Amino acid sequence: MRINHNIAALNTYRQLSSANTAQGKSMEKLSSGQRINRAGDDAAGLAISEKMRGQIRGLDQSARNSQDSISMIQTAEGALNETHDILQRMRELAVQAGNDTNTGTDRGEIQKEINQLTSEVNRIGNTTEFNSQKLLNASAGSVTAANSAVAGNYTLTLSAAFGDGETITIDGQTFTAEATTAMTNATTGVFSSDTTAAQAANLKTVIDGNATLSAKYTVTVAGNNLTLVQKTGQESLTGPSVTDTGATANATPSTNTAGKLAESAKSSFSSQIGANQNQTMTLDFTDMRAAALGITGTGANFTGSATVTDGTNNTANENALDVSTATKAGNAVTAIQSAIEKVSAERSKLGANQNRLEHTINNLSTSSENLTAAESRIRDVDYALAA
Repeated sequence: MRINHNIAALNTYRQLSSANTAQGKSMEKLSSGQRINRAGDDAAGLAISEKMRGQIRGLDQSARNSQDSISMIQTAEGALNETHDILQRMRELAVQAGNDTNTGTDRGEIQKEINQLTSEVNRIGNTTEFNSQKLLNASAGSVTAANSAVAGNYTLTLSAAFGDGETITIDGQTFTAEATTAMTNATTGVFSSDTTAAQAANLKTVIDGNATLSAKYTVTVAGNNLTLVQKTGQESLTGPSVTDTGATANATPSTNTAGKLAESAKSSFSSQIGANQNQTMTLDFTDMRAAALGITGTGANFTGSATVTDGTNNTANENALDVSTATKAGNAVTAIQSAIEKVSAERSKLGANQNRLEHTINNLSTSSENLTAAESRIRDVDYALAA
């Protein structure tokens, strides 16, 4: 029997204190619904779950961002739907003006409607906006300036004289060598190849006489080299495709200047579609005003004075397509058809982006749900276990 130290009482007290502490923690978990209420409850679990929470909230916000981007796309695409309708009406009017049953006065009335419709295309382009940012006039976001088309310049080197009956094919057009002087015939596509230098000039002759190639290239000769330059309106990203059957002669094309297509100005907006840095996509909105669509301009196919406004005031500062004669009306039909195709391409691009973003939202929602389940297993209390 010990008097100064009651070991049994101390043991009982220790067990009681431990039980009270455990009971307090269990009640705290049950009342809060969380297994981790402070770092001491599970230090590693806390760190892991907080990282997961950051990802979850980022994913949820990214889904909202994606939906906002879809709304931006829908705003632009809805405006272009009306632009399409206007262009279809303009095309109809141009076809009508092409008929010589119309008098000059009749065509004047048609011209008035074309002028106003063109101004409305400008108004749509200049005023369509989302959250105060213009979408269709290349003035908001990250702006890329318009680029003119660049004609490709290519050199075709003839290393030796082609043998009799050997061929060279340029962009699908085949020409046959004849090892005899003065046998060049642009109609049959035969060119004399008696000497290396002479055959270059002879080959130019048959190329110039070929309707397909003469429409695409301007050809010059220097020694045994032919230079092919793309003509206006024939600019392409690719150079001439050349093959030959020459046993010793090789026609090898080389690029002096690569061809480029004309590009309208555009606005680019970055959309954050992921929870982390650099998880973005870019939305491009091309300039869809009249000048960019090619339905205003200067020259023989346009009116002699300004008849089109920017759509926001009554000041005419652009020239509309001219339909005062049947010939000009026909040219207007072609120009308007090209504009329709440009708007179609832009709407198709926007629709593709919208479809992508809808899949993005589905993926983000699935990822958020699964990550939330994983975070719940770490942070949430198991009521059945209550520990």
